[in-house]
Amino acid sequence: MQNMVILGATGSIGSSTLSVMSHNPEQFKVYGLVANSSVDKMLALCIKHQPRFAHMVDATAAKTLKSMLPANLATEVITGEDELIGLVTSSSVDTVMAAIVGAAGLRSTFAAVKAGKRVLLANKEALVMSGELFMNTTRDSGATLLPVDSEHNAIFQCMPAEVQSNLGQCDLSAAGISHILLTGSGGPFLTADLATLDAMTPAQACNHPNWSMGPKISVDSATMMNKGLEFIEARWLFNTNAEQLKVVIHPQSVIHSMVQYLDGSVIAQMGNPDMRTPIAHCMSFPERIYAGVEPLDFFKVRELSFCEPDYNRFPCLALAMQACEKGQEATTVLNAANEIAVDAFLKQQIKFTDIARINEVCLEKTPQSSLSSIEDIMSLDAQARTIAKEAIKAIN
Repeated sequence: MQNMVILGATGSIGSSTLSVMSHNPEQFKVYGLVANSSVDKMLALCIKHQPRFAHMVDATAAKTLKSMLPANLATEVITGEDELIGLVTSSSVDTVMAAIVGAAGLRSTFAAVKAGKRVLLANKEALVMSGELFMNTTRDSGATLLPVDSEHNAIFQCMPAEVQSNLGQCDLSAAGISHILLTGSGGPFLTADLATLDAMTPAQACNHPNWSMGPKISVDSATMMNKGLEFIEARWLFNTNAEQLKVVIHPQSVIHSMVQYLDGSVIAQMGNPDMRTPIAHCMSFPERIYAGVEPLDFFKVRELSFCEPDYNRFPCLALAMQACEKGQEATTVLNAANEIAVDAFLKQQIKFTDIARINEVCLEKTPQSSLSSIEDIMSLDAQARTIAKEAIKAIN
């Protein structure tokens, strides 16, 4: 029986994780649920799953939740950063699902890794912001890190055992690997007229053809920044150089990613686009469990198509690749700028195409910083957010 804490319990990954757990109650127990401020959703989860702790980042939300919980429920409501760190590092906790979106999830995810926990990483920003520090800490603490993102999980599944057991420190060439092929659907605007992108609305950007996701990650998929962040994440997880990583547009989202070997072989991981599959794989690795996902029906898959990414259509992808080459400072700045820009777009303060413009401006103004600790990284993150907000004001 694994005691699990779910960071981002009320989001889509949290929901999918709880779904997998419900199919395997003899193997997993909900120890803690963590959310920002969604009181009604958290209340329902507490009543259904009866966790030992429910942590609300928002103190007012925590107070409201505490007043609404049934008297006979043993769940303890907590709030505050120290309490959150205490929860993920508790000796009673075996596994942490790290699914808080954006920079907000970095501290708690890093604390879980530092404590040597089994960490299921759905928060790609942890590696985008602190890749080298994060992977070195994973190695030094003896933590088990398993990638939840469908693409990175697919790559992981296609790797030999010596790579799987040595993430961040592995030698792909020695393992006979020539390239990682990172697939992406291209999102809702793959075939849209470039002249129309200026006028695209948040609702259109969030209308992903294959996946059901939250607004931020949906917009990132529309700009393909999500693929850019995954490119950076893959660089750290699999210890790659830029030449070993390729992005391939695959609109059907049936092949989740591939690994190409020196002998000409290509191994691909395939399945229906349902996050419960990679979540279940990480939860049970190296075993397999039932995830509640319908098996892929090859007779219903009409075609599998592929194309190269168009960087004129997806400038955010190009910026992410450039930032990856520049190093940790650039990727930290890019992630922060993008979070601010996407939020402004969702609030209809800027145009869809302004997201890339703001990201580029912030990359050009990347401050010189020494990033030897999480505190250093969060300080640079804060500086980049200020620069991004100033860039938004300049546009308006």
